Amino acid sequence: MILRMEFDVVIIGGGLVGASLAAALKHNGLTLALVESQPQLMPGNALASPEDWDSRIYAISPGSRSFLEQSGAWSLLDASRIAKVEAMRVFGDTGAELEFGAYQMGVAELACILENRALQYALWQVLQTQENLTLFHPAHCGELKFDDEAATLVLEDGRTLKAKLVVGADGRDSWVRKQAGISAAPVDYQQHGVVANFNTDKPHRGIAYQWFQPDGILALLPLPGNRVSMVWSVSPGQSAELLALTHEELGAKVAAAAQHTLGSMRVITPPAAFPLRLLVLPQIIAARCALIGDAAHNMHPLAGQGVNTGFRDARQLAQILVERGAQHDCGDAQLLRRYQRKRKEDIYAMQAATYGLKHLFNNDIPLLRAARNLGLNATNRFITLKKMLMQHALN
Repeated sequence: MILRMEFDVVIIGGGLVGASLAAALKHNGLTLALVESQPQLMPGNALASPEDWDSRIYAISPGSRSFLEQSGAWSLLDASRIAKVEAMRVFGDTGAELEFGAYQMGVAELACILENRALQYALWQVLQTQENLTLFHPAHCGELKFDDEAATLVLEDGRTLKAKLVVGADGRDSWVRKQAGISAAPVDYQQHGVVANFNTDKPHRGIAYQWFQPDGILALLPLPGNRVSMVWSVSPGQSAELLALTHEELGAKVAAAAQHTLGSMRVITPPAAFPLRLLVLPQIIAARCALIGDAAHNMHPLAGQGVNTGFRDARQLAQILVERGAQHDCGDAQLLRRYQRKRKEDIYAMQAATYGLKHLFNNDIPLLRAARNLGLNATNRFITLKKMLMQHALN
């Protein structure tokens, strides 16, 4: 098989967002390459046992689901391992409460909860049969240069790829971003996200729960059956303490923090932790380069919008490339500026909202405590305001 070494678009990074972009561009005449360093991105998720759950869980918005349906990936998922979020209950630290319901918002569900590995597997199934795509996998990048006519990527094994456009989808510590000269100092949230999955005594009834506390933010997301996935944003010290607990101790601690809403809780996926940070870039494009996903932005996971924001990057960039008309150069500066303009407001809005909420609740200032809980209760009484707040997250 002869590999094409000149392409319209080279995507570096084959995670969820990079793979979704490649899949979205399968019927438009573009020649694509996808470069991914990981040796195994197609685990046999269909063989997973009922109690074998991925610790990386995502809340996929209706807009992201529609995007994934168009590529054909969604239909390849095992529906028995997807849970619909039909309502969301948010609690302040002094009894305040805010509730969103799918029926109230006029949608079938607020989100779908599914495993990272399941969606990764489905997307790569699509990519394996995509005629306009050449996969370099596993492959490691060695050098990337940009000039007026094209970008040139040299892999560590010596193969050279030329493209009109290089897309960086290679994560929060993006190598592409560095090569393109785009940089900003990340803001350390001084928190870790601790994740684990649990069996629960009481049914969740499709409700996602979130508790804002002065020392952290606890979220429980519904999984199929009497199971939930936890994301607990806490200080690094608290994170270490949680990871050091036995499974029985961790289950008891989480159940208590959740006010025993779901009864007793038993660990089914060992806990893991990752540091949280904010990254706001001055730009997400450079000459013949565009960034998407975590390469373009980092934000707090409290709203569950990180991966959805990445999918909106991919969706917007795909749309611009498909609708470029007579402009055959898909790395044209005007096209890239259009992509940046379209994405700037959404990215900054989500980053500002998550940053503000984290700092509003993660403190012990009495005046702010009163204001934040009063705000939750007041918002809960106005359906129109709740719809405005949720509309962005549904896209």
